[in-house]
Amino acid sequence: MRDRYGERAGNVLEESRYGQPVTIGDVTVTLRPAGHVLGSAQAVLEHRGERIVVSGDYKRRRDPTCAPFEPVACDVFITEATFALPVFRHPDDAAEMQRLLSVRDTFPDRALLIGAYSLGKAQRIICLLREAGHDRPIYIHGALEAINATYRSFGVDLGELRAVMETPKAQMAGEIVVAPPSTLNDRWSRRLPDPVTCFASGWMGVRARARQRGVEVPLVISDHADWDELNRTLDEVAAPHVWVTHGAEEALIHAAKQRGFNARALSLVGYDEDAE
Repeated sequence: MRDRYGERAGNVLEESRYGQPVTIGDVTVTLRPAGHVLGSAQAVLEHRGERIVVSGDYKRRRDPTCAPFEPVACDVFITEATFALPVFRHPDDAAEMQRLLSVRDTFPDRALLIGAYSLGKAQRIICLLREAGHDRPIYIHGALEAINATYRSFGVDLGELRAVMETPKAQMAGEIVVAPPSTLNDRWSRRLPDPVTCFASGWMGVRARARQRGVEVPLVISDHADWDELNRTLDEVAAPHVWVTHGAEEALIHAAKQRGFNARALSLVGYDEDAE
């Protein structure tokens, strides 16, 4: 049976292939939503009555741009641990958007430049702004255009977007601009009227990181589960064996063992914990 994004994520209407099993040798593989970005999936592997779930990157917050994470009961759960420390408890997304809009009202002559990763985060920020009542055009870096078009093709309504390159500098005063994080301190930002630099990332909960990047308005908005959400996920999945990778493994392993899980670290090559 096919799920539809529209049943799970409001305005996302295209059919997905979540839930359709594929047999590879003696193993049945099924994809279930991971809630990370549009199309992200957990891999459910079943073999002779045993089930392993590989979560990949996932988050537990509502996201208008993608299907939400779906807990799947299993024997072994492989979980990420990007923000697996008690210090990481992300604030409400809507509250962060209201804080951002209040900054815009405070500086009506400056552009608000939001650094957001091109795949997933930028589109989520745009949709959250729309939900917060921001119905003015949002200006974007050219690097986002193709991915924005892809999201729109799957039914995600981003509202009116305008290219920075095609807009006079003065016209962007008091407006919101979304661009890749690399532009925050790049010459490209000179196209904007005295920009207020903002960065949307779970790492912005660490003040030192915000200072290092020269970020004036840190927005704590993550596409990964925070400490409480990681632990809640372990309880919901209820896998006797938990393998932890990609982040602060030790803290989550300790917390899992305290609750009776057989937890261990799983080292993978090629991950960058800062890429969030």
